[in-house]
Amino acid sequence: MQDSFAQKKQSILKEISINGPENLDASPKGTIDEHCIPIINLINSHRDMVTTSSCSGRVSVYLEGTQNKLVSKGNEGKWIFVTHDTSNLENWYKSIDFQYVHEYPTSSYDARSILYKFEALILHVKCRDQATANKLYSVAMNCGFRESGIGSNYNVAIRTSIKLDVPVGYLGDGDIYRCFVTEDYLKYITNVSFDRFRENFKKLDQLYLAIEKGIINSEKKSLGDEADDSNHKSEKGKEWESIEERRARMKQEGLKRKEELRKAKEATL
Repeated sequence: MQDSFAQKKQSILKEISINGPENLDASPKGTIDEHCIPIINLINSHRDMVTTSSCSGRVSVYLEGTQNKLVSKGNEGKWIFVTHDTSNLENWYKSIDFQYVHEYPTSSYDARSILYKFEALILHVKCRDQATANKLYSVAMNCGFRESGIGSNYNVAIRTSIKLDVPVGYLGDGDIYRCFVTEDYLKYITNVSFDRFRENFKKLDQLYLAIEKGIINSEKKSLGDEADDSNHKSEKGKEWESIEERRARMKQEGLKRKEELRKAKEATL
């Protein structure tokens, strides 16, 4: 009979396997970021860990909700633009009907600010016990994820401080998006975001390799498992696959596995 952790993990893995455009999860995006698939598969290959949520990093333009509690409902915050992929970032501001102005709201209390945000990778991992949580937390901290922590029930949040949070406008009368910075400035912070994404994905690769070496492979070795990874090249004069090759391979393997599970589910309906 499975213990409670194994049952929970089995349920989560089932949800991951069927997630897609036609079966969205509870996140704002609704689907798993493709950049996260390799590290999700790696973590979930460990019997004592399972990923519960993830974000590979994103740029968003966010309209804040009103701070005035006397204002009627319907004035909550909302995303105006969101992307998790750098290919969609260029000229993002042209997709928003901005009115460029040289004035600011008279009251920050009543104003609804428009914020340009870069948010880095975040992973939440449920662990079976404290020892596993401590090990994962230590690996993450050593990779520079200094905002990480261990919550209740051995849940590890892996976070870093790479971010950007800039007010660029506010909601004007008639629900017009008023931008009080220039288009050149928007281009500038977009270029900064490209740098943030590069740094973010570099740290994602570092984390993947550290978990693989420090947790997955080290435990295999301690158990006497000397089997070679068929996707790695031998030490006899050959090189290991590059990070880019590894990421592409793991991404394709994850997508293939996900599709196989989806088809298997459809076959049982």
